[in-house]
Amino acid sequence: MERARTIYRLTVCFPGEERFGLVSQMRRAAVSIPSSLAEGAARSSNNAFRNFLSVARSSLSERGTQLDLSEQPGFMTKHSRSEAARPMTRADKMLYALHRSKSVRAITSVRS
Repeated sequence: MERARTIYRLTVCFPGEERFGLVSQMRRAAVSIPSSLAEGAARSSNNAFRNFLSVARSSLSERGTQLDLSEQPGFMTKHSRSEAARPMTRADKMLYALHRSKSVRAITSVRS
């Protein structure tokens, strides 16, 4: 959730013409990550949770592309981009590990 707040803070200074373009896309992707985790955690099966983990990872990847797009025309500095991107690798690894652990649990449950 902290990373979503970072994206909101960084996009405030984007040009007005990007309000319904890149700003909207970046904010939706940033909000989608914790929202998908919350919705998946509320599901009753590992498979359903895994699907939401995949959505969260996809949104994280989308956000990386949007950060790249934001830096090139000068909407954000390299420093701001780094600030927003730094935790993305760690978050992706954590989501992947959680997704994998849910897969292992699902396979173990089927075998039992």
